[in-house]
Amino acid sequence: MTEKASHKHMERWEHEAVIERHKQRMAQAPDSMRKRGALVEHPFDTLKHRVSMHHFLMRGLEKCLSEFSLMVLGYNFARVLNILGADTLRDYCAHCSGNTLINEAQA
Repeated sequence: MTEKASHKHMERWEHEAVIERHKQRMAQAPDSMRKRGALVEHPFDTLKHRVSMHHFLMRGLEKCLSEFSLMVLGYNFARVLNILGADTLRDYCAHCSGNTLINEAQA
């Protein structure tokens, strides 16, 4: 405080309590950010790198969410193909559909 100021004025953001609770949770579980980095950040970065996504092509939150959802769907489908293999996935889809005789003949 300066000589002229008789009191100190401080402002606090209305949602500051949310940030404080988050900091407390992070202090209690310091490995959670490392786990998040391994589980979430890698696929997100891979997805961005694959489609050279540096910005969304659409405007508006709803359209951007749709665009991102389609990219995630493609990523997840590619992961399933890599893990199970195309033959296993095709056989699974043929057996799970309602009319298996037609699907098995086409498979």
